[in-house]
This record gives sequence, C-alpha cells and structure tokens, in this order.
Amino acid sequence: MKKKSHLCLIIDDEPDMCWALENLLLKNGLQAKSALNAEEALSLLNQNRFKLILLDAKLPDMDGLDLADKIRKIDPSVRIVMISGYFYQTDEDVQKAISKKLIHGFISKPFIHDQVIQQIKQL
Repeated sequence: MKKKSHLCLIIDDEPDMCWALENLLLKNGLQAKSALNAEEALSLLNQNRFKLILLDAKLPDMDGLDLADKIRKIDPSVRIVMISGYFYQTDEDVQKAISKKLIHGFISKPFIHDQVIQQIKQL
C-alpha cells in the first residue's frame, strides 16, 4: 500500500474522466480518490490529506478556479493542476491563476496520458 502522502484527488463531473485518470495514476504508483462536484471534493479534503489535485475547470456546483481558492485555504501546500476542455493554457484567467500560484499547472482536454504524467512529475 502506498503512503497517504501520495494520495491524489480527481475532481471532474464526468465519471469516465475520473475513472480514466484514477487508472492512469494507479498505473504510475499513485493512489487516487474522485469527486464529481465541489461539495464532494470539499468533504474529501476535510477527511484526507492530498498531495495533488487534478481539477476540472467547470463543475456543476462551482467554478474550478473558485474551488481552487477554497482548496488553497484548506491546504495551502497541495499542488493543483487544472484540466479543462473549456479554457486553454493561454487564457488570461488561467495565466493569472498560475502566476498567483492558485494552480500549479494546466492540461487541455482532450489530453494524452503522457501529458498528465509529465505534469505530475514536474510537480
């Protein structure tokens, strides 16, 4: 069993995306939990300590950047990577979030598995 310090949280409203990312992380030696919305994610954050969060930009109950801000208040040390089919890396909101260290990285959907792994290794 892996150490809890290697636990990752996937927050995405698409169950198939959560499943795919969980399996990708598992194949690379990381444990993961998933949340389909912000409320579920905040509940998991109050029960666990995560090293990394893969966060969808658009959730049914909260904007991803707003959730990143709430997450940052709960655990300032957690690394957050935004994954989105809505935003692009060059979008002003994404660039502001990266420069403020609200998020630590960005991956566009659809993505190649190697992009996710490379982003994780950089963090």
